[in-house]
Amino acid sequence: MNDFRQDPEGQASHAEEKVSSRYICTANHGFASYAQEELRRLFGAVKSMLLLPGEIFIATLQAEPEEVSRILLANLPIFLRHIQPVQFQDEAGLPALGRLAVYLSRQSQLEGQTLSLQVRKSKDSFWQESPGELREWLQEELKSLDAEFSVQEPAWVISVYADSDALYAGVSRPEENLSDWSGGAVRFRKEEGQISRAKFKLIEAEKEFGIPFNSFRRGLDIGAAPGGWTSFLLERGIQVTAVDPAHMHESLKNYPGLKILRKNANELKFSENEFDVIVCDMSWSPKLMAKMVTGLLHSLVPGGTAIVTVKLMHKKPLAMIKEIIEMFEAERMQIQRAKQLFHNRDEITLYMIKY
Repeated sequence: MNDFRQDPEGQASHAEEKVSSRYICTANHGFASYAQEELRRLFGAVKSMLLLPGEIFIATLQAEPEEVSRILLANLPIFLRHIQPVQFQDEAGLPALGRLAVYLSRQSQLEGQTLSLQVRKSKDSFWQESPGELREWLQEELKSLDAEFSVQEPAWVISVYADSDALYAGVSRPEENLSDWSGGAVRFRKEEGQISRAKFKLIEAEKEFGIPFNSFRRGLDIGAAPGGWTSFLLERGIQVTAVDPAHMHESLKNYPGLKILRKNANELKFSENEFDVIVCDMSWSPKLMAKMVTGLLHSLVPGGTAIVTVKLMHKKPLAMIKEIIEMFEAERMQIQRAKQLFHNRDEITLYMIKY
């Protein structure tokens, strides 16, 4: 962007050109404004343009791409779910797709590599068919790269977004996108007999945070009913104490390794170092939840793990999250990640380790 200013003598002088980078950014629906705020705190002023209200926007950041990646990976955001570079932009229409194919085929770093081609489209996109069909079309057009297309451990990700009035694309390393999944939309297939979709939160946390659930032996599930998180822990071979005054799902009755206590957690006392993992997914006030869980942390072994969801019931969630984190840190909990997972709704997930 050229910026001309008048010098003191009235002559036009060319100011130093600012380096900027453009990205398509995605958050959970309704939380784009908080993702924008995270970017402002990291990069200063952010120029934004909405693609999908409350969820997807284009952000222009005053930093080089390498600097953007370095800063984001060093300060992993809570609400910014996925980010992809915009290095190619064209008007909407099939001719633009041909120009995109030419552009990508000239990217020498992609030759002979394992590539992930991630395609998204808006509801009123100029591309009328499915994203999968556009992906297949592009793969056919990129045969000259002699590349292998795979979602498993790609060297590069090609990201394409087909909107109603424009076509956007970019090439990046997988880690630079903050998620391996297209748009950060982590999708799992519901299992037969699955108690609730809440289980997907722990499955996603396991993958996203690299939590070694298979190494845990004894777990406490606070506010366990109907048992979605309890069932996950049991499947990982953990002996579970499930606490909730409400009834657990019928399928969990008489389940080996499960102890059900139909009481409120604040009525119970547990031994020191009784558990090596504590989880809590309660629809409750964040401060009351944190107070209850911290009151039970004496039962978590040093080095033990705690995973809790924090419900976002206030208009200033970033300030509230900071306060909840400070409550846990005061009880010798080290925050590993705070993130709004794809399967979170009006909440975030905290992953913590006791020291």
